[in-house]
Amino acid sequence: MSTALNVAELTAIDVHTHAEISKDGHGSLSPELFGASEKYFKAHGHRQPTIAETAAYYRERKMAAVVFTVDAEHATGWPRISNEEVAESCAEHADVLIPFASIDPWKGEAGVREARRLVERYGVKGFKFHPSIQGFAPNDRMAYPLYEAIEELGAIALFHTGQTGIGAGVPGGGGIRLKYSDPMLVDDVAVDFPGLRIVLAHPSFPWQDEALAVATHKPQVYIDLSGWSPKYFPPQLVRYANSLLQDKVLFGSDYPVITPDRWLADFERLEIKPEVRPKILKGNAARLLGLVED
Repeated sequence: MSTALNVAELTAIDVHTHAEISKDGHGSLSPELFGASEKYFKAHGHRQPTIAETAAYYRERKMAAVVFTVDAEHATGWPRISNEEVAESCAEHADVLIPFASIDPWKGEAGVREARRLVERYGVKGFKFHPSIQGFAPNDRMAYPLYEAIEELGAIALFHTGQTGIGAGVPGGGGIRLKYSDPMLVDDVAVDFPGLRIVLAHPSFPWQDEALAVATHKPQVYIDLSGWSPKYFPPQLVRYANSLLQDKVLFGSDYPVITPDRWLADFERLEIKPEVRPKILKGNAARLLGLVED
């Protein structure tokens, strides 16, 4: 077991990284969808690191990372990577890794029970939703019992928003419907669960303005900057990150398809105020994740 995470010694906290492969070699996506994602991100042949390898990568850079997989068994028929495996592997590297989980909301009451078990027994800090891959609208009442449990447990709900590279170029987009990742659908969730801390993942193309509106209007809604190189960020996102949302914008890479090295190199050239930069890289995430006192 590793030592506890020491926030003061970290250079950054990456709130968006993926566990793409299990200990027995099972991938988090089907080969067809994974191949489409590789092509989209121009990450052909990128290695799928184990969680231990991810820990070593971030430890070398004096960073911490939130790790999760995506459970979309209902829509894709592809078996997920075990949330327990992710959490246990993160616990072995607790000096740098923070466990999130993913539960397909179509699992109903079984998913609610699993969420409680993962937080109470495994120390999971949040849950990743990918509405387009999971095939549900975030404001579908079907998912509300799961949100209710996450809110009650004090955990975080992180929603993929905007276009996705997964399924891109595959006939019919692999069955993935982009409309489910409109951040305005998450606005309903923020209204109906006012105590639930929510992260809108990624620059939300083509709904960037909608994401900014939700995050400025709803006190518990944050934005992570993963999945895009900062040099491609829309100007309004940079403007809001520098001003109204400077305490609610979070560094995320989307590792391993985008590495922190590449992301941070481009972020250095972005016109971000010196006093805001450390908030985005570490301070905001440390506060949201409960690693420091608010």
